[in-house]
Amino acid sequence: MIWFLFGLMLLAAALVVTWPMYRKERRLSPGLIASVVIVLGVSALVYSGIGTPVPPPPIASVDEMVAALDRRLQENPDDVEGWKMLGRSYMQLENYPKAIAAFERAVAMENPASAQTLAALGEALLIEQGSAGSSRTVQLFESALAAEPTNPKALFYGGIVAIERGDRELAAKRWEALLALSPPPEIEDILRLRVAEWRGEDQPGTQRDGAATEKVIAVNVSLGPGAASAVSSDATVFIIARDPAQPSPPIAATRRTVSELPALVSLSDADAMIPGRLLSGFERLEIVARVSMAGGPAAQPGDWYGELVVSDPGTEAVDIVIDRQLQ
Repeated sequence: MIWFLFGLMLLAAALVVTWPMYRKERRLSPGLIASVVIVLGVSALVYSGIGTPVPPPPIASVDEMVAALDRRLQENPDDVEGWKMLGRSYMQLENYPKAIAAFERAVAMENPASAQTLAALGEALLIEQGSAGSSRTVQLFESALAAEPTNPKALFYGGIVAIERGDRELAAKRWEALLALSPPPEIEDILRLRVAEWRGEDQPGTQRDGAATEKVIAVNVSLGPGAASAVSSDATVFIIARDPAQPSPPIAATRRTVSELPALVSLSDADAMIPGRLLSGFERLEIVARVSMAGGPAAQPGDWYGELVVSDPGTEAVDIVIDRQLQ
């Protein structure tokens, strides 16, 4: 095909040069023939010097580049910076299990592990599990802050860990330290609002009755017969709101125990997992109520759950019956 196209290009070049001569002489004179030969010969000579044109290679996709980095690290596993890069790459691709595995390798290789690597692993675990309450996640952020008290990622998630444990004072201190590092304005406003809420201070637009923001959605959570006979009364129930188009990380979450069911559970912007990513900003929400048989926030086979997608959340209470089991 390349040679066929090349032939057409030579013919076109010959016509450009010789056609005016032919129109003038109206015959194939020796001069005209010589001109054609010269044009074709020179063109062929130039082409042979340049060589056969090679089409540019296709640009690799992000997935392909990350997969290539993964393969390279399997062959050269001592590259700690490579493992950290791989972890960050998998975070961008929202492949959190592989990001966790990559950061675990980096943490194991660093001596001592850097605060940034510890916080990155903690972040990946938090997003994958949907909660900051696991002992492993807590330990990672605490270790990161011990190594570097001003690490922004560790301060941010350390505040979330503290508030999930109910320690508002510690959460406020950590986010005040984060505010001192001059975060972006859109994040700063959220941080200041939450710190004021945790310290019981008035802020424009907040309420003193204990609800920092207006209720977004109310959920009637109950157990189906199968779940009721299979779970213990002290088992933890996670009620999670997430974006149907991007389920992880959750938008908001709260918890109850089986003994409290049935219950009317309210989720609001105050339950947001990440500042600035609020329930009130979504027109559709997927609500999941799940009984954790192991007690952890990450879904496991054997857990009982119920779920539904809600449009125009906040208009009226919705009902979720926990009657299905994860296989």
